[in-house]
Amino acid sequence: MAIWGSTWLAITFQLGKVAAEASVFYRFLLAAALIFAYCGVRRLPLAYRAREHLWIALFGLCMFGVSYVFVYYAEEHVVSGLVAVGYSASPLLGMLGMRAFFGTPMTARLIVGSILGIVGITLVFWPEFARLRGDGDTALGAFYTALAVVISAAGAILAQRNQRAGLPLWQTMAWGMLYGSLCALAMALGGGKALDFEPTPAYVLSLLYLAILGSVVAFACYLTLLNRIGAARAGYIGVMVPIVALVISAAFEGFTWQALTWIGIAVSVAGNLIILKRN
Repeated sequence: MAIWGSTWLAITFQLGKVAAEASVFYRFLLAAALIFAYCGVRRLPLAYRAREHLWIALFGLCMFGVSYVFVYYAEEHVVSGLVAVGYSASPLLGMLGMRAFFGTPMTARLIVGSILGIVGITLVFWPEFARLRGDGDTALGAFYTALAVVISAAGAILAQRNQRAGLPLWQTMAWGMLYGSLCALAMALGGGKALDFEPTPAYVLSLLYLAILGSVVAFACYLTLLNRIGAARAGYIGVMVPIVALVISAAFEGFTWQALTWIGIAVSVAGNLIILKRN
């Protein structure tokens, strides 16, 4: 959570001169190369049948490609708080997806915990939302956020499907990130975007941070957690990450803590405790 909470700030250093699609392409291509190298050192098998590659590609496109392009789009149009609130719906979407595709029961505890998470994050960022105006830019940012959240939730469901089919973590991540990066490249070329690169310390260091810690390390931890406790409960990371982001924002961006901030955090933590409580 600490790593992902900091990625919201790191992404802001990627926005500007370089197209969002290009930044996502660079990020996950570098992450994929690092994981392939790791698999090579450990002599992990990387050959799979065409049908398995199809499922891995679908996973990569949803989890690392299209969803992240829309995240970057969203942060170009709205405050990061709005994107954070969108991702607080991840546990609820995870439950619905697992129910629809795997028949996983939707327990009252998971439903209540998910709702508390969404309410808590909304309270945290309510003062920020109150300053927004109902213009086209905000509406477009909200639209991109919704697309990113839904597609990312689909990626989590596909990840669970692949894990149940016996596909290993590291090799699936390597191929998935490669497919995701190529998807972002295709979106860039299809949209007529240039593959520019900004050789500034801020851009290069944020790219390295996002690729190594925000992609390789964070997703290895998340996908491991997904396999152990399921999509709904693992999705609660989407609720707790914005709280970590608040601490970072207060340190580097001058975020002011208010009464609603503390109330919202308390509500979100309560939801977290409910979801993670053992039967």
